[in-house]
Amino acid sequence: MAAFQTLDGLSVKGKRVLVRADLNVPMKDGRVSDMLRIERQAPTIKELSSKGAKVIVLSHFDRPKGKVVPEMSLKPVTFALAFALSRHVDFANDCVGTEAEAAVAGMKDGDVLLLENTRFHKGEEANDPAFAKQIAAFGDIFVNDAFSAAHRAHATTEGLAHLLASAAGRAMEAELSHLHKALDDPKRPVMAVVGGAKVSTKIQLLEHLIKKVDILVIGGAMANTFLAAQNIHVGKSLFEQDHIETAQRIVKLATETGAVLLLPDDVVVATEFKTNAHHRTVPIREVHHDEMILDVGPDTIDEFERRLKTTATLVWNGPFGAFETRPFDRGTNAAAKLVAERTKQGKLLSVAGGGDTVAALNHAGVADDFTYVSTAGGAFLEWLEGQELPGVAALANAKRS
Repeated sequence: MAAFQTLDGLSVKGKRVLVRADLNVPMKDGRVSDMLRIERQAPTIKELSSKGAKVIVLSHFDRPKGKVVPEMSLKPVTFALAFALSRHVDFANDCVGTEAEAAVAGMKDGDVLLLENTRFHKGEEANDPAFAKQIAAFGDIFVNDAFSAAHRAHATTEGLAHLLASAAGRAMEAELSHLHKALDDPKRPVMAVVGGAKVSTKIQLLEHLIKKVDILVIGGAMANTFLAAQNIHVGKSLFEQDHIETAQRIVKLATETGAVLLLPDDVVVATEFKTNAHHRTVPIREVHHDEMILDVGPDTIDEFERRLKTTATLVWNGPFGAFETRPFDRGTNAAAKLVAERTKQGKLLSVAGGGDTVAALNHAGVADDFTYVSTAGGAFLEWLEGQELPGVAALANAKRS
């Protein structure tokens, strides 16, 4: 992992510190409906404020495409941020220009100011140097705490790091530390769980992981494509005929690298997809032509548990089955609880991420029992694929305070 400066190396009293957060959070009826991302980023802002910095918070919200869209204003988020910080937060109606300049000029040591949605300006997503310089003029130091936006080379995620002394915030630091331990320098054996609907969306991920891990577990509907690639009849199940050869290539890579590829031994099937649909559990070669595979069966979970007992590090992205619909959540729930238990026993480092994964672990009631659960979504997936994240690379190469 490339070295980067953290808050530990900063002297911030009386300094203007630009903090790139990710406050792109779910809203309902004008209020924040999920505080997790804000709560993850609050410690950095609190620490800087308590040390006497003038903290200027930057974030995007939604996709206004370079135009002012009132419904995408960050102003309603100000109240949720203030609640998470247990202190007042000021708001400026723009992130550049005279109003933002006046708001910054009026700050006292320890104050927190949230600037308006950076994506209201085209220069943000274009990573326009002139736009980055306008924002950089408001600060003495740049702190990037938005790992979830680090896969975007935008003005406030990448450009600012070239203009100011820069450091990673606490959330960014925690994310990078756990990801480094999980795949870059892991304790072995390493297991990866990859689920989801389509192989086509995770080709690069699978090809990268099969070279890095000792055990690769394939779950979700994408497992059906792997079964079909072995001439196993999957009935009406979702699978990708166009990616049979892709699945066969991954199987071949597993053989070449010596990795164990774990596919379902038994499955839960139904003729219709709805809550509490009539269903049955069958070996993988006994799926009827009018049935669809919606979850893994107990034999598959038993084999997963057997492999898990010798695993030291686990990375998880994607559910085992249609976890949103009972009873097809049983496989994911059971696997998640097994991982959580070994983690609590201190026998496993477990890192998970991705929207469906976080939802599945919350559904199983074990998200807090994993070593680390990333809220980063796309950035987490790109890291798993082995891609360089522009926001992280810029921090590693930035000048220090």
